[in-house]
Amino acid sequence: MIDVGALRALRAVADLGTMARAADELGFTPSAISQQIKRLESQVGVRLVAPAGRRVVLTPAAHALVETAPEVLNALEKSVAAARSVDAGSPRGVVRIAAFSTGVRGIVAPALKRVRRLHPEVRVEVTELDPVPAVYAVESGNADLAMVHDADGVTVAVPAGLERSHLHTDIGDLAVPLGHPLAEADRPIRRAELRDCGWVTSPVGTVCHRWFERLFAESEQQPDVIHSVDDFGTQMALVEAGDVVALIPRLARPRVPEGVAVRELQNAPRREVHTVWRHSAEADPALRAVLTEIRGVPSGDDSEDGSVSGRHPGSNARHDSFPRV
Repeated sequence: MIDVGALRALRAVADLGTMARAADELGFTPSAISQQIKRLESQVGVRLVAPAGRRVVLTPAAHALVETAPEVLNALEKSVAAARSVDAGSPRGVVRIAAFSTGVRGIVAPALKRVRRLHPEVRVEVTELDPVPAVYAVESGNADLAMVHDADGVTVAVPAGLERSHLHTDIGDLAVPLGHPLAEADRPIRRAELRDCGWVTSPVGTVCHRWFERLFAESEQQPDVIHSVDDFGTQMALVEAGDVVALIPRLARPRVPEGVAVRELQNAPRREVHTVWRHSAEADPALRAVLTEIRGVPSGDDSEDGSVSGRHPGSNARHDSFPRV
């Protein structure tokens, strides 16, 4: 009988190129990956790796085995899902979620309270991953559900055998100190009104900094960036200090300090958020229960001071894309 864990290890080496990268992705040491592949060689009776200088490469037999791995893993997962479905459809077991940081804060965390209350036999384990590694984690069987966002309008590629469903549109709002002239605006702020502002922004290279760059893409004047801070709570504190404004995604928004107002932007930057799971696992009652609660996170209402409240994905999630069985 083939060791499923060893088969996953071989597939990770094939996909990532080295045992070290595969070990890092799967949470093992390179030595453990090597031992798993040796065990797999013994089970199938053929050589799967060959030395190439200081590295190893997969043999043609290994590549042939890797090509069939998705069918094997999917068949096993369908068997598990079928058994769980027969058990009165009662959600139970572990659901592993891989999601980007602000998706965990704004969507997953609020849903976990309902999961624990309604489905006490379901254990949810969350790992923070960027979109591309999150999709790979689902494809390789190291996660059951991924939450991903597009980058600059480019949707993350989803391999065959995975399902994707639109969940939420995240929008960037403007955080300003209460004494700022824009704090009194009762309409969306125009980009031309931002020219004379000082800014606190997310670091260069992050998705939120690219959002910030979009605000000034058609402007001849470069923005005055005074602070570069990754944490949005710290950004809010600097805004409250009175000398800067900030672009804050709604999913990432922390508690708004008393001295800060949040205002909508005209043609605000946005990103689309999707959930991704394996087609072979969609009959699993536990996965279905978690997805239902993630889609049902309620939307917030506008606050009394006219600022834009945090809007959660329940307000625009699609409920018809996960098959009913």
